[in-house]
Amino acid sequence: MSRRRIAYVLPIHNEEGNIPLLHERLTAVAATLADRYDVEFVYVDDGSRDRSLELLRDLRARDPRVSVYSLARNYGHQIAVTAGLDVADADAVIVMDSDLQDPPEVSLELVARWEDGVDVAYAQRRTRDDGLFKRTTAHGFYWLLSHLANVDIPRDTGDFRLMDRRVVAELRKHPEHNRFIRGLVASIGFRQEAVLFDRDARHAGETGYPLRKMLKLAGDGIFGFSTAPLKLISRVGGTMAIIALLWTIYLVVARLVSPGSVIEGWTYLAAGMFLLGGIQMLMLGVLGSYLGRIYVEVQGRPLYAFAVAETGPPER
Repeated sequence: MSRRRIAYVLPIHNEEGNIPLLHERLTAVAATLADRYDVEFVYVDDGSRDRSLELLRDLRARDPRVSVYSLARNYGHQIAVTAGLDVADADAVIVMDSDLQDPPEVSLELVARWEDGVDVAYAQRRTRDDGLFKRTTAHGFYWLLSHLANVDIPRDTGDFRLMDRRVVAELRKHPEHNRFIRGLVASIGFRQEAVLFDRDARHAGETGYPLRKMLKLAGDGIFGFSTAPLKLISRVGGTMAIIALLWTIYLVVARLVSPGSVIEGWTYLAAGMFLLGGIQMLMLGVLGSYLGRIYVEVQGRPLYAFAVAETGPPER
């Protein structure tokens, strides 16, 4: 009977300062699992501009368990993870970031939950060594997402998780471009449980998620799993229509009761017009976000393209 396999999927983007220590710690974890599983490491380089790809090829030359895939350009973290999931062929797949904020040792707890029959064991942050701004915005995002999303997406979770082969197979059936993987996994179902951990500080380099990318990911999470913004447009529009109707009734009654009176307040009227105009533009922006997502999906373009794919035993 063949041994079961576990694959680590590791997206890489400008991580030359983290790769050596990352693989060293992964190797130590793999040694703990070696008596029960065959372990492989799937590194997906997401268009790095530093020496990351060179270091990955060096790892591959020294460790036959390493596979290296290099995307043709920088597609983004979620697409890089998707590419790794598409090529990983194992009984369980562990996705984790490569900046060592996701401790490799926690993956042993994920494997233990999988052995107990869990299909998805996701790492949930108990504490996080981030700045005040990052902690505050993350808390606000997950609070908003929990109130808007039509599926239960666990709070304080990233993509650090173990997924059974069946879950990965179902995830591959979701081809959308604006991806929010933790939401997709939550929507698939199966038995899912949390493993609490303390998130470390980034070991080296700069974050791959500046504010612009964080906002895009937040938008993908909200627009991809909630129609609440569209419903909000109708509610705001209805509220403004009622206010306008009441104001019209007031003007008519005031004119009938006191025909000689002059209704003043053109400044307030102008301010109200600008307010209504701003609300309308905001509503159009929400509609445009949904329309843009439809346009991208209808195009049906491939999610990614590989420039380099090095698998199997390295050449000597």
